Amino acid sequence: MSSTGGLSRRRAAGTADSTYSSPTISSGASFGHDAKAIASDPRDLQMEDENKTQPRLTLMEEVLLLGLKDKQGYLSFWNDNISYTLRGCILMELAFRNRIAMVKDPNRRKYPLADRYIEVVSEKLTGEVLLDEALKMINSTEERMSVGQWIDLMSGETWNVMKIGFQLKQVRERLAKGLVDKGVLRTEKRNFLIFDMATHPVTDSAVKEEVVKRACTTLIARSGSSPSLAERESPIAFQQLRTVAMVCSAYAANVLENALMYLNHEMRERAYTKVDELLSDYSTFPFNSPASKSEVAGKELQMEIIAAVLNVFTKMDSIL
Repeated sequence: MSSTGGLSRRRAAGTADSTYSSPTISSGASFGHDAKAIASDPRDLQMEDENKTQPRLTLMEEVLLLGLKDKQGYLSFWNDNISYTLRGCILMELAFRNRIAMVKDPNRRKYPLADRYIEVVSEKLTGEVLLDEALKMINSTEERMSVGQWIDLMSGETWNVMKIGFQLKQVRERLAKGLVDKGVLRTEKRNFLIFDMATHPVTDSAVKEEVVKRACTTLIARSGSSPSLAERESPIAFQQLRTVAMVCSAYAANVLENALMYLNHEMRERAYTKVDELLSDYSTFPFNSPASKSEVAGKELQMEIIAAVLNVFTKMDSIL
């Protein structure tokens, strides 16, 4: 169950739901000539219920937003880590949304987390273009592959020409355009001497400020790994684990410093110490954090993917 198979781990500084139910009609509806019967599709109702437990921004969008310069609207040209990290975030987001999980095989525990196979457990689309593209891709292959393999393949980190079609292209630009659609960014043209480039300055600063605040609060809080009051009362599924995944991903992507730049030196040092602790606690499974037990219960196979992705991140040169 090796993760090699022509892949080189980077060391850088579906279809719609196949089950269809006929639209239901309110039992109180009358069919007189002037009566109006209201029909509803159960699939729409299920999606509406699911959307109530999902955040406005995906993990990938939050990490990208932390990396963007607010006014200039582009990422640092010297950041070689963020593209690889974003592919890992895609897998974590699909796991949080209960679309993929580790293959339920007791023998998997003999292998490192990143070498364990994953599978699609729900083909239902998420409504997020990149997530749905990745979901269809994972579901389309009969060959089971591991967390580490999928991150490498989606990043284009392979010499196997037969698998180059699994690469997800233009992820950063597509995420930025998604944030434009959500009203968080806007699109402008900027001239860089020899070429023009589309940039995406921040329009809704409150959204980015919320992400920054959540990251800082998590990393400088003195309450250990216990969820905050806001996290306990949040309707968002896995809110505490999502925040942990976000700050660890931002660290691996070399954009966490953008969230910590307004802290004094002592608090920044505390924040970096804390993120190292979080990576250590959450890159193994079961998590080394009793505060997460209630969130994980019944979702162990999905949460194992979170640990596996963070485990891959610990091996990146940027955080060694």
